[in-house]
Amino acid sequence: MSEIYDEILTKKTCLSVVGLGYVGMPIAVAFAKKINVIGFDLNAEKIKSYKNGHDVTNEVGDEEISKSTVIFTSDEKDLDKASFYIVAVPTPVNDDTSPDLSPVIGASNIVGRHLKKGDIVVFESTVYPGVTEEVCVPLLEKQSGLKYNKDFFVGYSPERINPGDKIHRLNTIKKIVSGSNDDVLETVAKIYELVVDAGVHRAPSIKVAEAAKVIENSQRDINIAFMNELSIIFHKLGIDTKSVLEAAGTKWNFLNFYPGLVGGHCIGVDPYYLTYKAEQVGYHSQVILSGRRINDGMGKYIADESMKLLIKNVKKPLESINCYILGMTFKENCPDARNSKVYDVYKELKDFGLSPKIIDHVTTHDEVRHIYGLDLFEGNVVDADIIIVAVAHDDFKSFTKDDFDKMFGKKDHKILVDVKGIYNPEEFDNSYLYWRL
Repeated sequence: MSEIYDEILTKKTCLSVVGLGYVGMPIAVAFAKKINVIGFDLNAEKIKSYKNGHDVTNEVGDEEISKSTVIFTSDEKDLDKASFYIVAVPTPVNDDTSPDLSPVIGASNIVGRHLKKGDIVVFESTVYPGVTEEVCVPLLEKQSGLKYNKDFFVGYSPERINPGDKIHRLNTIKKIVSGSNDDVLETVAKIYELVVDAGVHRAPSIKVAEAAKVIENSQRDINIAFMNELSIIFHKLGIDTKSVLEAAGTKWNFLNFYPGLVGGHCIGVDPYYLTYKAEQVGYHSQVILSGRRINDGMGKYIADESMKLLIKNVKKPLESINCYILGMTFKENCPDARNSKVYDVYKELKDFGLSPKIIDHVTTHDEVRHIYGLDLFEGNVVDADIIIVAVAHDDFKSFTKDDFDKMFGKKDHKILVDVKGIYNPEEFDNSYLYWRL
């Protein structure tokens, strides 16, 4: 296996990344600083953007993309030049929350068509334990006609990139690596060590590495669900949740989680992969699925509480109420709008009869239109009856009371719903009805 490492290092062969989204593209760019890299994605428009020096993910920036030596391509024939493949495609869920493995199945078929003897395939996509060896490997064998662990080899190294996070990056986060045998494990570890300054953790098996990834986000999901449940309880008790958490946080071992909308392509999805596999072996999850139910219901809860404030304080027909939602992405300062629970808030308010206008300058109109079939509002917030600040983008966090005064105009009651608790309620006078989780 050391031959592949040596040939990659001396640029006699190259590494390929299959799937150039929020995870795959930064990986490709990082490796290209050390070795030859082919970046493959089925989306020809995305490839065109990268070739033109535009980072559609905003993960590394246009300057980095422009000067990168990655060979961006949507032609799978270019994968013939690679000996080491990293698969970083999304793993979403279906409408019934069962795992949708079609992207990783499609990627396995594509890679399989170009496998050669001695090649290594490493999967980074989040899956439940067993997918790599039980689903992906048979496809690689079928497409290539080669034998697993004799002619080609496999590893699993879960992605840990946090979209939009400029501090915890690929090179600063310890990387879990695994391989189909000890020699493969060492080769995979050495290759990732080229770009991961924080080092690697060698997992004893592929299934252990798969399980480690899927529980990371499940743990976070459960902790946030607890905070969301607390926020519901404290609201009924007339207690400010953020003040309670700030007080409790003075204890050294209190975990600093906060309530909020839990969406995106990881935390809001990964727990379903684990519970799906658990049910296959005869165990029905209680804690994990309970947390998912709470978090999946927060969009409706925020909409319901917003409507209560409107009905009590705004004497206008619902269809004439000026409602603005600030933010559409699943997290702050990240253009990714997939699986955003802000849409749940929007949908519930629409069902009540409102016509909410959504403003978000971080994501794109095309992204939101493609995913949700709705258009972002391009104008300014004027004559508002209610403003729901759903995402803590930097441009929203900079708003002052004077800014909101202009947005509401001369209203007797200005309803401000601060989902993430980014403002100080003491700065707003009695004309404001301020509510946060």
